[in-house]
This record gives sequence, structure tokens and C-alpha cells, in this order.
Amino acid sequence: MERRTLLKGLGLGGLVLTSPFSFAAEKEKPVLRVAHLTDIHLKNKWDAPKHYADCLHHVQQQSPKVDMILNGGDIVFDMNKENISTIDEQWKLVKSITAGECSLPIHYAIGNHDIWWAENNKGQAVYGKQYSLDQLQLSSPYYSFVKNGWKFIILDSVHLDIDNTWYIGKLGDEQFSWLENELKTTTMPVCIMSHIPILTATLMIEDDIVNKWQMLGGDMHTDTAKIIRLFYQHPNVKLCLSGHIHLRDKVVYNNVTYICDGAVSGAWWEGNRRETAPGYGLIDLYADGSFSEKYINY
Repeated sequence: MERRTLLKGLGLGGLVLTSPFSFAAEKEKPVLRVAHLTDIHLKNKWDAPKHYADCLHHVQQQSPKVDMILNGGDIVFDMNKENISTIDEQWKLVKSITAGECSLPIHYAIGNHDIWWAENNKGQAVYGKQYSLDQLQLSSPYYSFVKNGWKFIILDSVHLDIDNTWYIGKLGDEQFSWLENELKTTTMPVCIMSHIPILTATLMIEDDIVNKWQMLGGDMHTDTAKIIRLFYQHPNVKLCLSGHIHLRDKVVYNNVTYICDGAVSGAWWEGNRRETAPGYGLIDLYADGSFSEKYINY
């Protein structure tokens, strides 16, 4: 008996048969694909503009396609003690390459190299973080947005140390209160991006250490314990992305995954930083709050 005749005989002639796995496959489809690019340190030297353009092309050639880029800071090579003309040139380069080579939306955090700390210029309106905020058209160095059922919280992790001479990793009272409120009013999955890592294992990678590691406040958040306690109260915090160290690692603590995604510039455009080659993070986010990720060498 032919199959069609058999189905009619069973009263199933109008039934469309599908794979029993089709619903599951549809459910498991990511709601968002994100590329995390950090520590680009762009400067018109070492072929950095070409390499950065190559990285942007690599991101945009991914399949499935990337929906947006999260830029984790240290966008330009260095602003800290430079004169304004040098800073202007670095940012013109950023804007030129971004406009010419990238069609994806980009959301930025500010890194320690994106801050103007030249002592003789403290009276200028664009001193400190304001210059970069103006370039990025941001009203605040920390903010949040929602995309496809996920909330993204961008933190400002770079602040002056207690002696006002250099930087330290922390949020400060005002930003911490803002973060508390953001999490209190959010039920969807949360991805957080900071420049300086909230938690990382990379600081234990030193040469010839016998029994003591040195962990500086400029290398990891000094308010780590306070932030982790806050996250523990909000299980929808799933993922924290950072850069700054130029090394790739992943730490899972209290069901939150902390990823330091290397650096687009590697060792500041001079090859690998220890065992981490230049690259970026590629992250697939799912509706149920789960995710998959990998580090891509471009």
C-alpha cells in the first residue's frame, strides 16, 4: 500500500508530519549574538588601523550574524597625559574607521586610557571623562539598555585613587546605588560590562612567584566582595564581561560567569600578551538566561 493511501485510511491525510525535534531546535535558537571587543588602543602606528578594520570585518562575517558590538573600553591608545591635539587625532581615527568599516551598533564602556588626566588641564570643560563622553555621545559613563529580552548594564569602573594621583577599580557610592536599583527593577537576564574586571584569575599569572601574589587596585575592582553580594541577591545576573588585563579567562562564582576577553590589540599591537592572542569574545544569548561563548582570534 502506498504511504499516502495508508495515511488516508488512518484519517491522517491532512496531517503535516514534522520532526519531533523541530520545536526544541526553535526554542534553543539564540535571541541575540554579541561581539565583545575590548582594549583596542587605536593609534596610527604598528598598522593598528588596518588590524582594527580587519577585526571589524571578521566580526561582521560571522554566521549567524552578530547583532551588536559591546566595546569594553581603552578605545584609543592613550589619553591620560597627552596634549589635546594628540587626543583629537586618536579619536578622529576611531570615528573614521568605525564609520567606514562597521555597520553594527556599538555600545561603549570607558577604559582608563580613555580619560584625560593631564594635571595642567584640570580646568578645561572636557577634562577627565567628559572628552570621551562627548565623542561617544553619552550623557553618563554608566547606563543600561534592553535588547531582545536581555538587560545590558554598562559600568564605569575607573576612578581616581584615594590620593587622586592614579586610578583604581570601583563603582563608588552613587553608581553602586544606581546598580542596586537597576537590579531591583529587573526580572529579565542581565549581562554586565565593565572595563576593569570585577573578578578575574589572571592576576595570579606572574613569573617566579614563590608564595605571594601582588594584586593592585587598578587591576581588579576593589569593591568586588560588595558587588558579588549584590549579584547573589539577583540570580538573573548571568554574565559579566571585562577587559583591561589583555588576557583571556573565565571564572564562575555563585552561578555568575566572569569573562575577561583578552584584547583586540593583544600586547598593545606587538603580538600576544603572554598566551593570549589578539581577539574578541563571541557570545550567543538565549531567552532562558543561558549563553554560549568563545574567544575568537581574527
